[in-house]
Amino acid sequence: MYNNISKKVVAITGASSGIGEAAARLLAANGAHVVLGARRRDRLEAAVKAIRAEGGSAEYQALDVTSREQMEAFIGFAKDKFGHVDVIVNNAGVMPLSKLEALKVDEWDRMIDVNIRGVLHGIAAGLPIMQKQGFGQFINVASIGAYGVVPTAAVYSATKYAVRAITDGLRQEVGNGIRVTLVSPGVTESELADHISDEEARQQMKEYRRISISAAAVARTILFAMEQPEEVDVNEIIVRPTASSN
Repeated sequence: MYNNISKKVVAITGASSGIGEAAARLLAANGAHVVLGARRRDRLEAAVKAIRAEGGSAEYQALDVTSREQMEAFIGFAKDKFGHVDVIVNNAGVMPLSKLEALKVDEWDRMIDVNIRGVLHGIAAGLPIMQKQGFGQFINVASIGAYGVVPTAAVYSATKYAVRAITDGLRQEVGNGIRVTLVSPGVTESELADHISDEEARQQMKEYRRISISAAAVARTILFAMEQPEEVDVNEIIVRPTASSN
C-alpha cells in the first residue's frame, strides 16, 4: 500500500464508469477515501457497494458537473464527511463527434458545458478549500485531443485544449502546497464513443478504437501522479496504447 495515498480524501467526477470508476476502485484499494460523483445514481451505488465489499472506503453523491451548485454541494459533501479534501479528479467528459458541417450545435454546447465548465466548476468548488487548508491536488483528465485535431473532433479537441490551458494556468497561479496535474489518455476503453449520434463519425471511431488501453491503465497513471512526494508535482502525462500511432 502506498503510504501517501492512504487516508487521502479523493473526489472523482464522472465516476459511474470508465476511468472515473476505475480510479475510484484503485485508489480505494490503496487506502484512499473516495467520493464518487456522476449523474447515474444506480451505477454509483453499485460501484460504492463493490468498493466497500473489498474493504475500501467510498461514498457517493449524484452530480451534474454542469451545475456549479451541484459541484459545490459534492465537494462540500466530501469535506463534511472526512474533514478535508486532498484530491479532486475532474474526469467527467462527453465526446459526441461530428463534422462541423453537420451543425450539431446542441452537442457542441453539451461538450462545452461538461468538458470545460465542469472542470472550472470543480476548480471553483475546491480551490478555496485547498487554499485554506494549505494542501491539495487537482487532476484534470483531458485527452490526446488536447494536442491535435482530426476531422469530426474539432469541438471536442477545442474543449480538451481548453482543459490543458486551464490546468497549466492553474498550476502557475496556485501557491505552495497545491499540486496540479493534467492526464491525457489516448484511446481508452470507455462509453464515450457510445454516444456519437453522427453515423459517419461513429463508424470512423469504431475503426479508430480497435487499439485501446483499459480504463485501469489510466487509473494507474492517476495513482502515479498522486503517490509522488508532496514536493513533487507531476504536471502533464500522456498515456496511450503502445501499438497506437495516434
